[in-house]
Amino acid sequence: MIKRYITEQVKDALQRQAAVALIGPRQVGKTTLALEIGEQHNALYLDLEDRDDRNRLDNPVLFLESVEDRLVILDEIHRVPEIFQTLRGVIDKGRRKQKGKGRFLILGSASIDLLRQSGESLAGRIAYINMSPLSVIEIEDNRAARETLWLRGGFPDSYLAESDKSSLALRKDFIRTYLERDIPLFGPRVPATTLERLWTMLAHRQGSVLNAAELARALEISAQSVTRYIDLLVDLLLVRRLLPYAANVGKRLTKSPRIYLRDSGLLHALLGIENPVQLAGHPVVGMSWEGFVLENLLAVLPWRSSAFFYRTAKGVEIDLLIERADGSLWAIEIKRSLSAKVERGFYAACEDVKPQRAFVVYAGDDRYPIAEGVEAISIRGMIGELLADSSLPPPF
Repeated sequence: MIKRYITEQVKDALQRQAAVALIGPRQVGKTTLALEIGEQHNALYLDLEDRDDRNRLDNPVLFLESVEDRLVILDEIHRVPEIFQTLRGVIDKGRRKQKGKGRFLILGSASIDLLRQSGESLAGRIAYINMSPLSVIEIEDNRAARETLWLRGGFPDSYLAESDKSSLALRKDFIRTYLERDIPLFGPRVPATTLERLWTMLAHRQGSVLNAAELARALEISAQSVTRYIDLLVDLLLVRRLLPYAANVGKRLTKSPRIYLRDSGLLHALLGIENPVQLAGHPVVGMSWEGFVLENLLAVLPWRSSAFFYRTAKGVEIDLLIERADGSLWAIEIKRSLSAKVERGFYAACEDVKPQRAFVVYAGDDRYPIAEGVEAISIRGMIGELLADSSLPPPF
């Protein structure tokens, strides 16, 4: 089993809060991690997609109070969102008995914001932790492993598949499951064929600025429907909406967000890319790499930091701009090549926003200066810089 980076974060959260919500897309490894932690806590595991386990919660207060000395793992919490209201009373009563920590580990396949709609009553009683697909700091530290992770994506079963063909088949099954079962559960009834077309169109436009009107014309639906469907994909942690940086630089700036499919493996599956040769020759290869790097970096984004992109109407841009808690900026350019060459537009953008530090994340392993105040750095190296600036523990 691959050791997951956030394991210690979950354990620490259970020591300070009554409930911990572990949030991530389906099949990302939440259940495996929860069961591993549960073995150390004599945990009771309930799969709320299982009718028998749901029936055990017919009288939730009585049942949960009967197991107050055990960690209770509630998997697929979106199946019974009303239980959040019950948990408040159970937690508060337990606190009066000095049983106020490490009571519940809640697993969900939707965004924190979506779950909070049902969980406002748990404010101050719950910690939320995002679980991303596998990252480069959780696999072997070599280029071949990174290339495999990029091609197959970070869902453990896909990454560990016996062949690229088997990996692709698993991801296609994953997409079909979301389209036919999970998406109708969370959102309004959406025709699976329409949503699959939209998802595929977003894949072809990986990293591009969102143009809802253009997508709406192609799909023959309204722009409002396109926006609503993308909102749903964002809530399900399948798509990332990267907002533009609003700088007072006296220039016309892009105001629409950039859209990325969060897992490179799902991106490649939607485009029918099976192996490295097909990927290398595909028009999306550069933006696929950019999205892959972006997700790896944002998975370790320091607390109270925010991520943006910067682009003017004339095309001067920065791929990733990180605003840290103290208000300072880090500018990050992402390059697929083994040489960290940067276009003039990046330097012009840096003159606009004046970042405190600037990096070019490229496919190589070395670190070296390429201009005054600009360093070439590997993905792992950049992750190390972000972790050094955060309260998160260091990599393994």
